[in-house]
Amino acid sequence: MDRTAPADRTATPTPTGTPVPDAPGLLDGVPRQRAGGRGSCGTVDPGGREPTAVETPRPRLRTPRPWRLLPTPTGTPFTFGYAIVLGLTSLISDYADPALVHALLQGSSTDVAHLVRTPELVLVGSALWLAGGVASPFAIGFVLVLTALERRIGGLRTAGVFLLGHVLATLATEVPVGLAVLAGQLPGSSLHRLDYGVSFGVAAGTGALAGLLPPWLRVPLLAGFGGMLLQDLLAFTDPMTNWGHLIALAIGVATWPVVRRWQARGPGSPGPVRG
Repeated sequence: MDRTAPADRTATPTPTGTPVPDAPGLLDGVPRQRAGGRGSCGTVDPGGREPTAVETPRPRLRTPRPWRLLPTPTGTPFTFGYAIVLGLTSLISDYADPALVHALLQGSSTDVAHLVRTPELVLVGSALWLAGGVASPFAIGFVLVLTALERRIGGLRTAGVFLLGHVLATLATEVPVGLAVLAGQLPGSSLHRLDYGVSFGVAAGTGALAGLLPPWLRVPLLAGFGGMLLQDLLAFTDPMTNWGHLIALAIGVATWPVVRRWQARGPGSPGPVRG
């Protein structure tokens, strides 16, 4: 006859439907034994020690990096290389023989006479000189604006925006001069006016960059830069060039839909941009 072991009279029977504790060190029938109650993020030590809370990682604060305002050979190769070229031509302009410098500037000028004969040569050559030297506002703007723009849309696209403003603003100011000379409204000497520098490209880059900035930066940039251009125009010292700056700024603003798609794709994204 089989015998069965007597039941343990000290054990408490588990009621039907009551979940069995899944962690050691917990007692049946005693609620809220876990740290923080139900749904707590704490962990229970199997040895019965106090539970330890799981720390939530704090987000890292972005530290300012002012050196990113300046071009670098790897981060912004177009702006960096272009700035070196402008620095070299500025040294030539400051220390070379004045007669040689005048001949070089005259040969690079985008006046009507040169645009009719060698448009490609003078449109490129005129953008190799800094009018006013390395301390001029447009020289400083060249470094800051093109660096910021290139970090957002890439070097080739930045070069495209720069050339677009440089070429279109030059034609928009010089073609009316040629027509006025033909109509007899201006003397023939106006066909040979000295016109060179990077200011049109910088103005276009400023307008394009404004479209990529948040409103609290965009509005002061456009207001400050546009106000400076309007003051130059009202001074009436060089109205054709001053009109060209405003036209170039408007050209940059007109590129906002394109540069914003370029920024969304990333600086190094391949492939054409489709509307």
